[in-house]
Amino acid sequence: MPATKNIFLESFFSIFLLSTFFSCVKENKPTGNKDPYEITSISLSDIGGHLGSYRIIKVTRDSITAEKGTTSNQIHKKWASTISPDAWRQLASSIHITDLDYIKSSPSRQPMDGIDETFQIRTPKKSHIYVNAYVDTVHYQQLQQLKEQLNNILPEEYK
Repeated sequence: MPATKNIFLESFFSIFLLSTFFSCVKENKPTGNKDPYEITSISLSDIGGHLGSYRIIKVTRDSITAEKGTTSNQIHKKWASTISPDAWRQLASSIHITDLDYIKSSPSRQPMDGIDETFQIRTPKKSHIYVNAYVDTVHYQQLQQLKEQLNNILPEEYK
């Protein structure tokens, strides 16, 4: 009888210690204080054509990367740089987050050897993705302005 009593006490004590330990562990939960209208990243890509050409530009608060090439020739070039806080503010300020829900995408042109232009604008709350939005002449203006600003930052060979 004493052996079974010791096993019961040991397991009860172990369970008690484990439950106490896990109840004291602090979880790192996101605070949710991020501004839902703050832009966290911007990307623009032009992909398609009969040679499989591509150009991909990604911008975050502190960096910009650009890639380009063709899959048929297996050519690939990449460029990366830091971005100044002023340049980031200028890019982000050209986008009105509340207006992004009104921009309409169009069907892909890749199946007909066309090139698809894709914008992706991320916020902590949502990711806005547009394919061939230039067809939406009413709402495309801010994306066109963003595209022009990106071309001002990029080296000549990535424009």
